[in-house]
Amino acid sequence: MRSFFPIFALITLALLSYGLYQALVAAPREATMGDAQRIFYYHVPSAWTAFLCFFANLVASIWYLATRNPKVDAIALSTAEVGVVFTTVVLVTGPIWAKPIWGIWWTWDARLTSTLVLWLIYVSYLLLRRYSTAGQNPVLASVLAIFGAADVVFVYMAIRWFRTQHPQPVIGGGEGSGLDPRMWNALLVNWLGFLALAGLVIYLRYRLERLRQQVEEAHAMKAIAGTTRSTR
Repeated sequence: MRSFFPIFALITLALLSYGLYQALVAAPREATMGDAQRIFYYHVPSAWTAFLCFFANLVASIWYLATRNPKVDAIALSTAEVGVVFTTVVLVTGPIWAKPIWGIWWTWDARLTSTLVLWLIYVSYLLLRRYSTAGQNPVLASVLAIFGAADVVFVYMAIRWFRTQHPQPVIGGGEGSGLDPRMWNALLVNWLGFLALAGLVIYLRYRLERLRQQVEEAHAMKAIAGTTRSTR
C-alpha cells in the first residue's frame, strides 16, 4: 500500500480536479435555483461519503465488541473521524445553499435537525475516545457508534417520512424526480473523488492510530517488566 499511495493520491487529485470542472463548467445551469444549485455536487457526495464512513464504523465497532482486536478498533476510530469531517462539510454547504434559495441559513426540520444530531453523536464518540480515562472506553464508544448508526438511517429517510423544507429526493424520489445526465456525471465524479479522498485519509489515520497503540503497548510492557524486577 505504501508504494501505491503516491499513485492513488495523484488519482484522487485528478478526480477532484475533474469533478470541479464538471460541477462548475460541464453541468448545466439549473433553471430554478441558478448557479447556487452547483453546491449540490459537493453537498450530496459529502453526505454519501459520511454515511459510508459511519457504516464502516458500525461494522468495525460490532467486530471490535466481538473480538477486542485493536486493529479493528483503529479502523473504527479512523472511519468515525473522517465521517465527522464529511458531515461537517454537509452542515456547512447546506446553509450556504439555503441562504440564497430559502432566504434563511437554517430551519429546524427533520432532515437538518437529524443531521446535526448525527454530527453531535459522532463528535461525542470522538470526545469519549480522546478524553475518557476508563479502560473500557473503546467498548463504550463502540456501543455509542451502534446508536449513531441508527440516526444515519433516520437522516436518509427523513425527507421520505416527513414533510420537510429540505428538497425532496431527486434520486429515486418517484415521478418527476431525476437528474440531467450531465448533472449525474458531475455528481458521480465528485462522489468518486470524495470516496478516494476519504480512503486516503482513513488509511493515514489508521496507520497513525496503530503506531499510537503500539507505543502504548510497548510502554505498558516496559512498566510491567519494571514492576516485575522491583518485586524480586
